[in-house]
Amino acid sequence: MCLAIPGKVVSLEPTSDETNRPGKVSFGGILREVNFCFLPEANVGDYVLIHVGVALSKIDEKEAMETLKYLREMGELDELDPEEENSGE
Repeated sequence: MCLAIPGKVVSLEPTSDETNRPGKVSFGGILREVNFCFLPEANVGDYVLIHVGVALSKIDEKEAMETLKYLREMGELDELDPEEENSGE
């Protein structure tokens, strides 16, 4: 199953290259590099759905929080969750 994960846009880098619009998204405090080439209307503070490192669509904060809650309950966010990274110590 393919999964898009919601995250909050924390930075966008200015660029004239339409095929590579880099930025950073926070997944519960974990920052990841993301390409915003398919979502030029994204702004810092927006919640977006990310799939394989590409922002696909904007969503509202409530929907993002609900989705993250369900994904965490299913164990689908283990590799993004900082608490899980330290739980093996």
